[in-house]
Amino acid sequence: MWRLANHVRRYAWGSTTEIPRLLGTEPDGQPQAELWLGAHPSAPSRIADGAAPVGLDAAIAADPVAALGSDVAENFEERLPFLLKFLAVDQPLSLQAHPSKERARAGFAAEEAAGVPVDAPHRNYRDANHKPELVLALGEFEALCGFRSPSAAAADLAGLASPLARALLADLSASDPSEALRSAMTRLLTLPADDRAALVTETTAELAGRAAPLPRHLRAVLDLAERYPGDPGAVAALLLNHVVLRPGQALFLPAGNVHAYLGGVAVEVMAASDNVLRAGLTAKHVDPEELLRVLDYTVLPVPYVEPVVRDGLLEYRPEIDDFALVVAEPGDKAVWLPEGPAIALVLDGSVELHAPSEEILALSRGESVFLSAETGSVLVSGRGRVVVATVAHPPTAARSTPRDDNRWPAVHPALDPVNPR
Repeated sequence: MWRLANHVRRYAWGSTTEIPRLLGTEPDGQPQAELWLGAHPSAPSRIADGAAPVGLDAAIAADPVAALGSDVAENFEERLPFLLKFLAVDQPLSLQAHPSKERARAGFAAEEAAGVPVDAPHRNYRDANHKPELVLALGEFEALCGFRSPSAAAADLAGLASPLARALLADLSASDPSEALRSAMTRLLTLPADDRAALVTETTAELAGRAAPLPRHLRAVLDLAERYPGDPGAVAALLLNHVVLRPGQALFLPAGNVHAYLGGVAVEVMAASDNVLRAGLTAKHVDPEELLRVLDYTVLPVPYVEPVVRDGLLEYRPEIDDFALVVAEPGDKAVWLPEGPAIALVLDGSVELHAPSEEILALSRGESVFLSAETGSVLVSGRGRVVVATVAHPPTAARSTPRDDNRWPAVHPALDPVNPR
């Protein structure tokens, strides 16, 4: 078990208080948006034990089989396949999507061949990996996520007289829903530069003039229009599902799912990638043409991930090999954590981790640890809430942990776990 020190990423949309509150540090008045826990080369966690901190990426590279296990090391090219983040969203993020693995490989190779520096602001593909994501709300969390039906979007535009609204209504009337959404999204993201701001502003002004009270999803559109005047991404929000997650609810965002986080605090686990294709609602580089190529225009239900309660754990397991997310709240009974490789972050309270042949590791709010494959089975006890990112192993119920293994010390009765093996 390796105690971790993690990087805080400072983006303009971040909260000034939520990450300091998690870490028990004083706010410095500047936005702190993401806490990264993982081995991504742009901001790897550091192993905090010992005199000289070592990057988690370097530690894994030194012995990938011990750190990851032979199967994970082989299947993921000896790299930790996931990245865990704590998100503190105070202002809306950009309208964005992530590429498939095939598109990422092709895009990365093309930009490498063109000699675009990997840290260039205008670079699209910073690595060759896909970036499916799962976001778990810790409080009320507001987001735009995937395309809703063209008829629902058309209903919001009905009665508007602006040229852009009328053109979008024509696009959305196509008989094929996917083609209708493709046409409308393409129109919005390729508006002529000279006319773009006026067309968007006229449309959002008409929306704002509607009789109150406006539904929450239209209020979100107008908030985006106020924050980013003349940005077509605000009107594009009309095409998307507006979602307000309650604590404990989760979304899975596969490749091609257009989305934007609007506000709230959450944890997020994703494939270990930093590939983001943006189309608007940001001062960062945007590439509408590339985004339009990768989008999935299918109308689908909101992609909630329903958790499974198993052996005292709450497990979120989308259909993806790279990761799963597990929440543990041991309380009166200790529980087994997922086997490594895994990263555990304490969200509330304090806990103790018990592993064979290792000293008990005490962790409190904001502290984290890497559990290697070599660590084996780990019990967590105490009064706290722990979120754990791991590879999509078989569910915990399908694995066994020998209680008579001679590596285990005698277990105190208070540590008798839920459903002991």
